[in-house]
Amino acid sequence: MNDPSSTPPTGATACLVLASGRTVWGRGLGAAGRTIGEVCFNTSMTGYQEILTDPSYAGQIITFTFPHIGNVGTNDADIETTTIAARGLIVREDIAEPSNYRATRHLDAWLKSRGLIGIAGVDTRQLTRLIRDEGAPIGVLAHAPDGNFDVAAMKAEAEAWPGLEGMDLAKDVSCRQSYGWDETTWSFAPDRYGKQEKPVYNVVAVDYGAKRNILRCLAASGCKVTVLPATATAEDVLRHKPDGVFLSNGPGDPAATGVYAVPMIRDVIKREVPLFGICLGHQMLALAIGGKTRKMGKGHRGANHPVKDLETGKVEITSQNHGFEVIAESLLADAEVTHVSLFDGSNEGLRLKSKPVFSVQYHPEASPGPSDSHYLFERFVDLMAAKKKKSAA
Repeated sequence: MNDPSSTPPTGATACLVLASGRTVWGRGLGAAGRTIGEVCFNTSMTGYQEILTDPSYAGQIITFTFPHIGNVGTNDADIETTTIAARGLIVREDIAEPSNYRATRHLDAWLKSRGLIGIAGVDTRQLTRLIRDEGAPIGVLAHAPDGNFDVAAMKAEAEAWPGLEGMDLAKDVSCRQSYGWDETTWSFAPDRYGKQEKPVYNVVAVDYGAKRNILRCLAASGCKVTVLPATATAEDVLRHKPDGVFLSNGPGDPAATGVYAVPMIRDVIKREVPLFGICLGHQMLALAIGGKTRKMGKGHRGANHPVKDLETGKVEITSQNHGFEVIAESLLADAEVTHVSLFDGSNEGLRLKSKPVFSVQYHPEASPGPSDSHYLFERFVDLMAAKKKKSAA
């Protein structure tokens, strides 16, 4: 990393300038232009296309610690949303020619088609250590094929950006109107996604930035899924007469999104409708029951995070993407901590003792990541089955 006054090296067509003044030079990828965001890192070795299209990355520039990004190309199936919310990407090596039977396009061409800016040739290990030690910085990333950069202006822009704390980004990535979802998980035998034709449970999923593979897991678990916008009220949710309510993942500060989401969640809890939240949904559930959240120094982003289930004693390897956390000590008596991170001891799950309500901080659908946490969808189904049985008695 260089001082901002340093001369760009020969052949540099991309530049990352942090608010601190540190400057990184490299080779441009994808679209030409300039973008700003919080610079984070992700340790996943697979699933870069799913990561880049995860709405939870709104407002962020992603540093990939795995050096071989782009080696399996891209396709139209492995996306989590059609509109990319991430601001940019940082990689070590130039993108290789794809080698995968499912690839339909080179990653660089795919980035260009979606207006996403990237930089290659970066010492991602050094940048990751900086984020680890000093927290996620604000940065401006530029790709200029002519090699001309106004570094001073980029530094000033980074300094002026307020950061993600206090930002409500869920509204930006949420659906604008309700829709039904019946697509299930991928099967390699027919090489396609399935379809839920005989649902047993009626689930309302509130979209704060929902990933498609999470909705697919719900459908594969026997659910008819109706997706509602982030701003849905309790009346909007309950008029569908749901057997269960799902609170999705999403970006930004949970306290900011919670201004309109928390009242809805509280009303749903009062009705004793089974409720399952993940990631941002987990954090807003905590706020709804009187807990608090806070910004983390570097967050959790990767597919190798060990989490202990305190009820069973088992350790599961999880997929995570979050920069805020629930403060476990702030939870009231009716809330029980169910999962903890074995990396740093932070809260990874909770449930209510008196209601059919639970949530986890990580992404149990495993896109990308291991499938250790798929049992959580079964746990949600079990709560809905018990409620239906009780109502029928």
